[in-house]
Amino acid sequence: MIPQVFEFGVYRVSDAVATKGRDQVSERQARDSAFGATVTWAITATIALALVAMIVAAPLAEANGHARFALTIYKSFSLVCHQIPERSFHIAGYKFAVCSRCTGLYSGFALATLVFPLVRSLRQTATPSIIWLFLAAAPLVIDFSLGYFSIWQNNHASRFATGALLGSVAVFYILPGLSELSSRIRFTKKGDA
Repeated sequence: MIPQVFEFGVYRVSDAVATKGRDQVSERQARDSAFGATVTWAITATIALALVAMIVAAPLAEANGHARFALTIYKSFSLVCHQIPERSFHIAGYKFAVCSRCTGLYSGFALATLVFPLVRSLRQTATPSIIWLFLAAAPLVIDFSLGYFSIWQNNHASRFATGALLGSVAVFYILPGLSELSSRIRFTKKGDA
């Protein structure tokens, strides 16, 4: 019996178990799935922590005479952030590589990625209802809008907090998606071999 095909024409390991029966799905396949989810989580956490480290490394590098290294980091992050000094945290007299809101987004994402396995199984690929992502984005939109229309002057704390909230909630959509994608790629390749 062939496992049930879902959106995008790919399989889920749990669906293969339900369709084929527990005896026909090998224990090795289940271990591969768990290992793949753990590797996906570890890679994502490493990248998230490296990005936060680079955000802080740029001003520290500049303060310690490594201007070329700092400039490389600043230029890289300039592709995704405005880097306005008045809206950025500073350390050692130099601004972070991104603004305070982006610092919150990256920090919230990194922290939530680290604690994710304590909250949910890494093999669980179902995501929460999309309404939670919109609710997490709402404070950021409100904070930005109030500042943009000069109704209320937002500050580093409000920018960081709203960014961190959205970044941390986004993990519950991104990690399951990456885990499922990696398992689909692995099992599709093994099926072709």
